[in-house]
Amino acid sequence: MPHVRRWPYVAVLVFLATIALGLVAAHTSLIQPHELAADRAIQTDTRTGWLNTVMLGVSDVASPVSGLAILALWCGWLLLVRHRPVQAVSTFLVVAVGWNASEIGKLIVARNRPPALYSLDPEIGSNSFPSGHVAFIVSAAAAAYFLARGTRWQRPAGLAGFAVVALVAFSRLYIGAHYPTDVLGSVLISGAAIVCLTGVWHAWLLPRLHLVPYLARFGPVSGSAVAADGERRPEPAG
Repeated sequence: MPHVRRWPYVAVLVFLATIALGLVAAHTSLIQPHELAADRAIQTDTRTGWLNTVMLGVSDVASPVSGLAILALWCGWLLLVRHRPVQAVSTFLVVAVGWNASEIGKLIVARNRPPALYSLDPEIGSNSFPSGHVAFIVSAAAAAYFLARGTRWQRPAGLAGFAVVALVAFSRLYIGAHYPTDVLGSVLISGAAIVCLTGVWHAWLLPRLHLVPYLARFGPVSGSAVAADGERRPEPAG
């Protein structure tokens, strides 16, 4: 994971700004009418039969059930196949912390879903802000980028992560499950949570990782095999 300077201040400020955005969007008329108009424009101008199927499929891939399966398989591969316990733990924490931060936002903001009249997959309840689907994909993209840092895959991972986040965010607007500020809020609140995690990781978690029972059986958790920031050193070419 990267070192983020002044991480407590950055994390708290971004989190509070995100919650403020959500409360204004949910409980005033300053933003919501414009967002509803934007949703309607997307749904009426771009919907076609084949694209409906694609967007519903994209949304399903980032759903809670699929997200849990992806996270389990990813961390299991890092731990059992690649024998990189530090990376397995850090990947799990980045995704879990960033993803679950959206649940905190949902509880505080309690924003109702967009009207179901134009929705392809109606969802009801006061859990619209922020989007959990987008929060998962933002967190997964961040975890993949962290794993690729310092290797030739760093730039491709960053570009691919940006593209996938944009695709999932658009899918949630396209099917009528969220407002634009819901997907923006996911990026912000997950980012704030991950920034906070990076500080805790370097200050407290990584130096104590060797104390976790049985973790060292899967691979090195300290010493020269692990970089100073807890990441894999770039592998030599060839």
